[in-house]
Amino acid sequence: MDDIVREGAPVLRTVTEPVQVPLRQEDREALQCMMQFLKNSQDEAMAAKYKLRSGVGLSANQIGLPQRMFVMYLTDENGRKVEYTWVNPKIISHSMAMVYLPESEGCLSVDRPVHGFVPRYESVKVRGFDLDGQVITQRFKGYQAIVIQHEMDHLDGIMFYDRINAQNPFKLPQDVEIRSLYEQKGS
Repeated sequence: MDDIVREGAPVLRTVTEPVQVPLRQEDREALQCMMQFLKNSQDEAMAAKYKLRSGVGLSANQIGLPQRMFVMYLTDENGRKVEYTWVNPKIISHSMAMVYLPESEGCLSVDRPVHGFVPRYESVKVRGFDLDGQVITQRFKGYQAIVIQHEMDHLDGIMFYDRINAQNPFKLPQDVEIRSLYEQKGS
């Protein structure tokens, strides 16, 4: 956790720079280390041993590198662990419908509880490069879409709480279809 940059650091408010593709060795190694951190943070024994907070996404500027790249390690809708490495990602389309996490969002760079709804697109289509410099295009929805938008915000110097209504943290946008991610049928 000592390597994670905390809120207030200027690098978290910086629009990050595009990464050279094919990747330089130091960029590949940084991404591999970032992914290992996420895996370790989700392993109970490792997290306890090294006092790690569990994370599902990590952007390069969260470790002090002002570069347009991040990693995600999370469970998909089928209960499988999946990992994604994104270099120079761009959202190329998104749904009109929006979702939010009822318990708000968290961030490895934020050591305090932040309450409020963070509106996100329910689905996004993203294009960028993978670790091998190959172009990838992928659609995400639900929780994965929330995570990818959170990480993409980091690359633009935006913190998740910037998207919470400042006057009323639990007020949702009125002009769009929006629902809690966990208000599914039958729940």
